[in-house]
Amino acid sequence: MLKWSTMLDLLRGAGMTVTVSCLAIAAGVPLGLLLALARTRRARGLRWLSAVYSSFVRAAPVVTFTMLIFFGLPALGVSLDPLPAAVIALTLNTAAFNAEIWRAAIMDFPRGQLEAALAMGMTGSVAFRRIVFPQIWRASLPALVNEMTLLIKASPAVAIIGVVDLTRKARQIAATTYEPLPPFVAAAVVYGLALALLVAGARTLERSLRRRYGTL
Repeated sequence: MLKWSTMLDLLRGAGMTVTVSCLAIAAGVPLGLLLALARTRRARGLRWLSAVYSSFVRAAPVVTFTMLIFFGLPALGVSLDPLPAAVIALTLNTAAFNAEIWRAAIMDFPRGQLEAALAMGMTGSVAFRRIVFPQIWRASLPALVNEMTLLIKASPAVAIIGVVDLTRKARQIAATTYEPLPPFVAAAVVYGLALALLVAGARTLERSLRRRYGTL
């Protein structure tokens, strides 16, 4: 049985996990959209660069990529503390996966609607903002939420560079008390609750969108 002070330590670790994950999600979703737009542009060089980036980042394990950011950037003259390095690593990682989700939605968008908007005098940016984006984000929502859950489950990788997240805190408690089961069970429960809240919020939003717009 965990003491109250130990539970508070775990909750502080959980707070770090939530903070890092939320910052990475908030930055990674729009960055992924920008990458997807780059993949759909006519500029061949831009398409190639965004495709190479997405393929490289999605192929690299999160732990390896996190270490690359934290230990590799100082070689280029950019030194980062563990927390910003963790946020950047998770942001760049999830952005690559989000880019594929956005790109699929953009490719599946009915071209007739976009052509009609352009024929009515809308510019490409206005048509995207008013016609395309309101539809593709609804279509992409389930896949984006799934990627968010995967990001949260991958977030313990940041412990490798010294960020004391929930998993690292559970390891510290287990090493101190010599009882590994209670802290890891508690950590698993906290992860489960966080993911359950995320999924429940997403489903509530999906139901609201269905009532307002019909099927997603």
